[in-house]
Amino acid sequence: MNFRKPRLDIGSSSSPSPSSPSTESSKPRKRRFDDSSETDYINNSNKSKDFNTMSHSTPAINRFTQQKYSQQYLELLKKRRQLPVWEYKDAFMATLEKNQVTVLVGETGSGKTTQIPQWCVDFALALPVQSGQKRRGVACTQPRRVAAMSVAQRVANEMDVVLGQAVGYSIRFEDCSSPKTILKYMTDGMLLREAMSDPLLESYACVLLDEAHERTLATDILMGLLKEVAKQRPDLKIIGKLIIERIKN
Repeated sequence: MNFRKPRLDIGSSSSPSPSSPSTESSKPRKRRFDDSSETDYINNSNKSKDFNTMSHSTPAINRFTQQKYSQQYLELLKKRRQLPVWEYKDAFMATLEKNQVTVLVGETGSGKTTQIPQWCVDFALALPVQSGQKRRGVACTQPRRVAAMSVAQRVANEMDVVLGQAVGYSIRFEDCSSPKTILKYMTDGMLLREAMSDPLLESYACVLLDEAHERTLATDILMGLLKEVAKQRPDLKIIGKLIIERIKN
């Protein structure tokens, strides 16, 4: 998909991705992802979510804290809706649901790093949880430790949660997360370390590779690993985010 200013390109992988594990002839009901998930949705972690059931009349309760949203959240939400990436939310969610691998290309400051992972959280929370299993979360890699920490704090503020609870980060020698963490920012190396004990990354429903154009050794190894994991886990969503200026060069 090609967009003019502000530019954000959303496309699925050119190579065929593994098909969905469902082979039923009847198509599953399509989930609807919209802005109401930001303000009107009350979460119950023991039940699967259908975004068609959300109501604008529902009290503005934070699904993670079960408290009313703060004034800071409402102010940040206004700014988020002005980001270039915001108008492509529906297009992204539709692409994410249909494809296993998605590649995003956008300009610096478009909101890819902060908004896309939150939309992936919406997607992950809408998935059913099998009996005896823990709800899968979202991992977003960063090439630098400082970026992982600062972005995690920003997103925690936008989601109106305490850093280390629903939103956390993991870097070398420091793990600011908990069993309640649904969105974790981390360095490429930390995700590789997690893969040593969890080869199929069963803890995650979505894995985002931010700044994927920065070809570090860890990033290249991680891409190769995810390629193999995708073959065994058709339900895993992989999103690569690139900066357009780097692609031009």
